[in-house]
Amino acid sequence: MRYRRFGKTNLQLSTFSLGTMRCLASQLDAQETVQEAINQGINHLETARGYGKSEPYLGNILKKLSVPREQLYITTKLPPTADAQLMRQWINDSLERLQLDYVDCLAIHGINTWEHLAWIESPVGCMQAVQEAVTQGIVRHLGFSTHAPLEVILAAINTDLFEFVNLHYYYFFQRQAAAIELAHSKDLGIFIISPADKGGRLYTPSPKLEQLCDPFSPLELNYRFLLSDQRITTLSIGPANPTQLQLPLAVADQDGPLTPMEVEIISGLETQLDYALGTERCSQCYSCLPCPENLNIPEILRLRNLAVAYDMTDFGKYRYNMFEVAGHWFSGVKGNHCTGCGDCLPRCPQQLDIPALLKDTHQRLNGSQRRRLWG
Repeated sequence: MRYRRFGKTNLQLSTFSLGTMRCLASQLDAQETVQEAINQGINHLETARGYGKSEPYLGNILKKLSVPREQLYITTKLPPTADAQLMRQWINDSLERLQLDYVDCLAIHGINTWEHLAWIESPVGCMQAVQEAVTQGIVRHLGFSTHAPLEVILAAINTDLFEFVNLHYYYFFQRQAAAIELAHSKDLGIFIISPADKGGRLYTPSPKLEQLCDPFSPLELNYRFLLSDQRITTLSIGPANPTQLQLPLAVADQDGPLTPMEVEIISGLETQLDYALGTERCSQCYSCLPCPENLNIPEILRLRNLAVAYDMTDFGKYRYNMFEVAGHWFSGVKGNHCTGCGDCLPRCPQQLDIPALLKDTHQRLNGSQRRRLWG
């Protein structure tokens, strides 16, 4: 295991962090998974108020561990709110469930909209309670997690209220590159959320993607893409049991620059994207937005890119069918809501037939609606 400085917090975090959204399905699974993660060198455990029974399960485990408290770093996450008193109650609730006197890191969970950011910047909003908690020493460091559009993330970083950020950024989704750079320039710790799952469901890759990444697995290549970036501190893993720790931790010490072979394979992935999509490839410039019907056109076409080029259809269906049911966590509507108004067409530098591509994506990926794991 390698350890990196978590930005201005100065905490030395393991390059992999144990996210507990999935691994705490039962108290027994939780105990075994957390213990094995610690045995393998993970020193950062992350939970949230919104993760079902995760906080109380983790609290029970922490009481039984023989590891000194100061050798573990605990993060919990609380949603933004305009109500300072409610935030005070939530902080106390989390400490009680975790059976802790303090948390090392508190993240505002889901600054996803401009309204959320306004709550954060309000002098009488939730930050009043959070700053009190920092003064009292029951919260040591403050950050935020986000599923927001890039512009909201950049604005949140520029408030200079935070010491770290949790965000989505992977080989197959590099939209937030500017947020990575801005956070790094301000010495924020950078925590990458869900590189295996939201990064492409890379634990169950398509045969075509496996072939293109050979001799590496797609998941291994994604981890190496992220670990080779020295601006990034730590990557989230969310195993359901100790066995699922094996693959990510096998590369936990491989945090050097990409090797020539890895660079060649990544170049091959780009070549395949161009070959398979030709003039129908969406370059993800985002010039087509805003859409009057609230379609997240670039994300819809990104999922089409992946499905056509790499047979990542299962992942595409998984994400596409989160539209309309996940609220601000995954905003936008499905492609069948396109009215063909043509508003986006003159803004597309590639002159894509966007309405036709949206229709095609809907036919490829539409299925039964899904919901977020924790609502």
